[in-house]
Amino acid sequence: MTTMDTEIDSIDVVADDEAARLLAAYEVGSSFLFSAPHGVLLTRGVSATVPKTLCAREELPRRVADFLQRATKFGRRNPLVVGAVPFGESLPAHLVLPEEVVRAAPLNVVVPQTPRSGTLDCAVRPVPAPAEYERGVSRVLRRMADGELRKVVLARSLELTAGEPIDVRNVLRNLALADPASYTFAVDLPRHGEDGTRDSFGPQPPLQRTFLGASPELLVSRRGTRVRSNPMAGSRPRSADPVEDQRRAAELSTSDKDHREHAAVVDAVGQALRPYCRDLKVPAPSVISTAAMWHLATEITGELLDPTTSSLELADALHPTPAVCGTPLQRARDVISETEPFERGYYAGMVGWCDAAGDGEWVVAIRCADIEDESMRLFAGAGIVAGSDPADELAETSAKFRTALSAMGLKQDV
Repeated sequence: MTTMDTEIDSIDVVADDEAARLLAAYEVGSSFLFSAPHGVLLTRGVSATVPKTLCAREELPRRVADFLQRATKFGRRNPLVVGAVPFGESLPAHLVLPEEVVRAAPLNVVVPQTPRSGTLDCAVRPVPAPAEYERGVSRVLRRMADGELRKVVLARSLELTAGEPIDVRNVLRNLALADPASYTFAVDLPRHGEDGTRDSFGPQPPLQRTFLGASPELLVSRRGTRVRSNPMAGSRPRSADPVEDQRRAAELSTSDKDHREHAAVVDAVGQALRPYCRDLKVPAPSVISTAAMWHLATEITGELLDPTTSSLELADALHPTPAVCGTPLQRARDVISETEPFERGYYAGMVGWCDAAGDGEWVVAIRCADIEDESMRLFAGAGIVAGSDPADELAETSAKFRTALSAMGLKQDV
C-alpha cells in the first residue's frame, strides 16, 4: 500500500488515519475518490483516457478490457480504470487509467459528523418547478392506468449559483463523514462543452468539473467469483424525532406500494444476473437507513459461472435498473425523456472501478451533484407506481436533496 504524508488538517474526527489522509488528500481536477463501507480508494493523476466514441452500451466492457490489456503491455501491473458511466447513451462514459492508486481501510467514524456550516449564498432554481413536477407525476399515473407502464422514476433538478467558487473538497468531506456507510464518490469530468478525449499513455491535463455524491446503492461488485448487488427502492425520509423516525421505518416495512416498487427492481436485477451466476440468493427485503432516508433493500449474492466476466460487464447488464428508470425499460426511458425538462447526464448512471482481473465495484449515481466553478446541479428522483401520490413523491425528492444541501451547510426549502 502506498503511504502519504498529507496532514489530516480537514478531518477533525476519530477516524482511521490512512483513510482520513486519503480524504484530505483529494484534489479537484486530478483525483478520483471512492469511499465504501469496506475501504477507501483514491487515485491521482491520469495516464490515459478510455476512448470516448459514442457506441452501443454493450460494447463498453469490451473496449475497457482492450484498453486495460494495452495498459498491461505498457508495463502496468493489474491496471484499473475509474470513473463514471452516464444514464443514457447521448454522452460517452468517462473512464481513465490513473497514475497512482492508494487504498485504505474504511473511515472509522464513531459518530456521524454534523456538516460544517457554510456562509455560501446561493440562488436556487428548481427544474421543473415543484407544481410542474407534481403535474408530471399525475401524467405518468394516467399512463399507468392505461396499462403501458408499471413504474417510472421521475427526477427533478436544483440549479444553484453561488457568488464564489464552490468548495468541492468541503462538500466531499461533509458527505463522507456525515454518512460513512454510504458510497461517497468524486469524479473529475471535462467542463461542459469539452469532451476531454485523449487516447494516449502519458500525463493528462487536469479537469475542473466534479461529479460527486454519497450513494446508498451498490449496483454490483465482483471479488474473484463472488458477485454482490444491493438494489433499493421504496423509501421514507428520516425524522429528528426518534419516535416518529421509527414509525416511518415501520410504515415502510409494511407498505404495499413500496414493496411493489421494490419487487420490480429486485426481479429485474435477479433476471439480469442469473445468466452470469450460479447459486444466486435473493432474500426478503430489509429496511436500512442513511442519514436522510429509510430504504427497502435486498442484498443479492451469487457465484460467477465464467470467471472471466468482469465487474463492468455485470454492471452493464444491470444498468439502468428500475430503481432509477422503470419498467418496461424502454417505455420508461421514453416517458422520462418526454417528461423531465433536463438532461440527466451522469445522474442515475454508475460510478466505480474495474481492474484488469475483472474485479471492481459500481454504485448507482444518486444523491449526487455536478459542480463547476460557482455552479452546482443537484438531482433527486422518486419511483412512480400505481397508488403514488404526487405530493408524496415531491416530498420524497425534497428529502433526498437534503443530503447534498446539508453537505454545503445549506437549508433551502426545496
